[in-house]
Amino acid sequence: MQIIMATSNMDKVKEIRQILEGTEFQILSLKEAGITLDIEETGTTFEENAAIKAEAVRDLTGQLAIADDSGLVIDYLDGAPGIYSSRFMGEDTPYPEKNRAILKMLEKAEGQERSARFVCAMAIAWPDGHTDIRRGVMEGRIAYEIAGEGGFGYDPIFYLPERGCTSAQLTAQEKNAISHRGKALREAVSVLKASIA
Repeated sequence: MQIIMATSNMDKVKEIRQILEGTEFQILSLKEAGITLDIEETGTTFEENAAIKAEAVRDLTGQLAIADDSGLVIDYLDGAPGIYSSRFMGEDTPYPEKNRAILKMLEKAEGQERSARFVCAMAIAWPDGHTDIRRGVMEGRIAYEIAGEGGFGYDPIFYLPERGCTSAQLTAQEKNAISHRGKALREAVSVLKASIA
């Protein structure tokens, strides 16, 4: 089953393909589907933004579309960067710069004050017009320093106490097993499978 993923972020597409490996679902990015669409994320929650993206692609193509909206929620920063994670400090600002800025903002925070989570909302926009949304969360803390080469985005500063490392220090397989996106996508796959059963 071919599904259009409402994203141009190839890191996200790659991660989702890894999670879906061995299933009957094949993901196409907007570019691979030949779609040029500038979708304005006007929602105030991850769920609203995921739905806006998936529904825009579904409405344009008439096909099943999925979208995720995800980000880093830091308690010490009152939930920032949250839904603005990719746009934090400007969309063109490289993540190493964003990560260094966050570490600076938290330099006075200790222990539990550094609590944070990655949140992912996954929306499935069906051709019949309805939308299903599933949510995944990965709890952790903001590290004291950047560490790891894996993953992307904020992974090098997201510390997992139970693993003793950042999510960028996990293998792709280890990360996908526990990540916010992995959890949300597996829930979404259950919904998709139930619909074609």
